[in-house]
Parts: sequence; structure tokens; C-alpha cells
Amino acid sequence: MLPGMKRFFIAGSLSPTNVRLREALRDYDLEVALLPVEGVARRAQPGDVVLARLDVRPTLDGIADGLGQLDQLERSGVRVLNRPATLFATHDKLTTAIRLHEALLPHPATSLVADDPRHHVEAPVVVKPRFGSWGRDVYRCRDQRALRRTLRRLRNRPWFRQQGALVQALVPPRGEDLRVIVAAGRVVGAIKRVAAPGEWRTNVALGARRVPVEPPLGACALALAAADAVGADFVGVDLLPSSEGYVILELNGCVDVTDAYSLDDTSVFDAIASRLIAAADAALHPSEGFGVPTLVTQ
Repeated sequence: MLPGMKRFFIAGSLSPTNVRLREALRDYDLEVALLPVEGVARRAQPGDVVLARLDVRPTLDGIADGLGQLDQLERSGVRVLNRPATLFATHDKLTTAIRLHEALLPHPATSLVADDPRHHVEAPVVVKPRFGSWGRDVYRCRDQRALRRTLRRLRNRPWFRQQGALVQALVPPRGEDLRVIVAAGRVVGAIKRVAAPGEWRTNVALGARRVPVEPPLGACALALAAADAVGADFVGVDLLPSSEGYVILELNGCVDVTDAYSLDDTSVFDAIASRLIAAADAALHPSEGFGVPTLVTQ
């Protein structure tokens, strides 16, 4: 057990990623529990650490319940990694766009649209939910006519009636993207996702395959800057290759990883656990400092 740290909780579902993270953290002789957020809220006390792993709802209309409970835990003296405001900023693609724009980071021009697409981003564009995932309800529109048709198709979706849709300038797809994993100011993993034949989206849920990769330094620097822009302790940063380097497409505050993300000979789960413990320890001993984001990958 690290000095000053009582217990470590993972607030989330019994997913393969969360289970592997629990085991990696236990290797550091920590008392670690993986529980739904309501269970963590009942048990966590000041001095404990909570890794918040709330994903978007399958209905695409928001984040899974629990942000309020995480906020109460933080106010009570519990150290929450990926604070509630950070989770919101990584899941709400409109807030993501605002934060990245404020940080002067490359991101597609983005607009929130209800029914009338005029005076917004010019085609070609991509239409998507504010709280989307898994590539669901994401459409590419080559012109304004296709955009109007897509918006008519979506108008009866419950998430659309609540929030409208995001319209983003299309970054010409190349059939692949780069996902970089950042934990506590360091790149700890990466993967190239290659779209399925005939598919332009690179979501694994849509058949894309993961290819191990050594991320370029420029991509690492961009991912670190994106994580810093939202104050993320643990986040996946999706980068699209472009004619000018990389463009930040999305952030994922509940990113799932596999062994394929590992860099060099270090397990990505061990690397994440090590960095999260360092971040938690720095919060418990702020006078010792923690440093700034670094390009060192391990």
C-alpha cells in the first residue's frame, strides 16, 4: 500500500478493460475494488482514489448515471481520476470541440444543428450524435441535399429530439486512424484502426481491425495536448491523418484497451496502472510535484 493512499476503486462496469485494470493495480499491493458508481459512492472515503469509468448511454442521449455521485465524492475528499467535468468534456463532442478550439488544437469545424443546416459547416460533412459511440448514427454527407436528407432521417431519434446533432467538416477518410492512450501526462499505448472493407468509419464495432503501431512523436504531442486541454487523467485520443499531419477527431474518457495497445515490452495495463498511481500519489503529496506532460512513452 502506498503511503497516504487507503483504497483504490474503479467505478464502472465489469468490462474486460476494467477487470484487467483492477488486476494491474492489485499488482502494486493496493486494495482495489471494481464496483458500479453507486457502490463506490457508498464505500469510498476521504483518502481513497476512484477511477471514474462512466461511458455514454447505449441510447446516445448522454452519459451513464453517476456524475453527481462522483462530484459528491470529490467534494468529500476522495481523489477522482477523470473528474466529472473531464468525463463530460470527453463524452460530449460539442464540449470537446470547444475545449480543443480554445487550446488552438486541430479539430474539424463543428456546429450544433437542429433542423435547418443553413449557415453552418459547409459540405462535405459528417453528422453524429453529441454523445455518440461505436460508430452508431454517424453519416457522411457529400452535399447540402444529403445533409438535409440525413437530418430528416434522424429527426425522430430520441437523442436528436433532445440535443440536435453535430455537423463536422469531413476530414477526407483514408481508411484508418490512430488511437493514442494517455495516462497522467504520458503516452502509454496506441493502436492503428483499419476500417473494414467498404466501410469508411474505423470503429471496431463496425468491423475495423486493430494493428499494433509505434505512434509518431508528433501524434504523441498532439494527444498529450488534447488530454491536457480537458484535464484528463486517462483518455483515448483519436487522430485522423491529414495532408498537414494529424487532426484530433474525438476523445474517449472511458476508452477500452487490449494487449494490442502495448508499446515495447510493457503491458498497456501495467503502464496505465503505474501512471494512475503516480497521479493519485501526487494528489496526496502535492508538495512533491508531479511534472508536466512528457513525450516519453513508457
